[in-house]
Amino acid sequence: MMYNYCTLFNSNYLTRGLAMYESLKKNSEKFHLYIFAFDDRSYILLKKLNLEFTTIISLREFENEDLLKIKGNRSVAEYCWTCTPYVVEYSIEKYKLGSCVYLDADLYFFSDPSILIKEMNSNSVLITEHRYTPKYDQTDTSGVYCVQFMVFKNDENGIKVLEWWRDACQKWCYARFEDGKFGDQKYLDDWLERFEGVHVLQNLGGGVAPWNVQQYNLEDKEFRLVFYHFHNFNFLEGDKVDFGYYKLTKSDVNILYKPYIKHLVNITFRLKKMNEIYDYNNILKKKDFNWKDLARSLKRKVKGVNNIYYKKDLL
Repeated sequence: MMYNYCTLFNSNYLTRGLAMYESLKKNSEKFHLYIFAFDDRSYILLKKLNLEFTTIISLREFENEDLLKIKGNRSVAEYCWTCTPYVVEYSIEKYKLGSCVYLDADLYFFSDPSILIKEMNSNSVLITEHRYTPKYDQTDTSGVYCVQFMVFKNDENGIKVLEWWRDACQKWCYARFEDGKFGDQKYLDDWLERFEGVHVLQNLGGGVAPWNVQQYNLEDKEFRLVFYHFHNFNFLEGDKVDFGYYKLTKSDVNILYKPYIKHLVNITFRLKKMNEIYDYNNILKKKDFNWKDLARSLKRKVKGVNNIYYKKDLL
């Protein structure tokens, strides 16, 4: 069976998007990935790469009048969130797909994700919980569910949910908590009551992330990790990387982060051969940090969480 996926990213996320694609390719038998390139630089490079099992879509092809009207009033991140239901809808309608799986660009697959999709059975939509570790619980502000791995079937229930979500994001999608809303994500909280045919993923191998990895024993041979969400992962100046402010064990770093770093470095090396000027990693410099970043840094120091490493120590 062919599984159809879609994702979106710009040139600052290109190495991560390619790592996601290559991990999907490594672990999937039959798939097609629709990549929405959110700037010209990423579109041109992705077309040059001539990736197997992909279709590259530019903003010029994808954007409609409704999106162009609101684009200038939202940040880059907010606009990407707004577009999430639109890219799923575009993929289904343009390419006449029976279903489509939305993937965040910072996911990384360790085994075949088809096992997660099959769990849906006859349901029309699949969503994934955050499964927060209690001390990191952000349900009230960020929602019960995470927009990271979502499946929509091209049937009555699936399209009904997708169109409702699209319209909601068009009206309001911002990086703040307001009136029970946050970005594109808090809208999912009541889908089980609001709609029919919505399934919540039960397989614990899907949706592992920094905010819940503390609940897992990744060394357990009976546990099958499907994907990890590298949320809050950043490249820093000085050839450093930052894994975020969640507690990680040495095992987490060895099993998850070291392979990911090696893959990203390898991709960066390949891209540098094509364009020595641009890095495609969005390296954060001290001048880029705002007061929220400084507050998080102080919070980590107080809690004794230091997830900043030199890349060379991880290779």
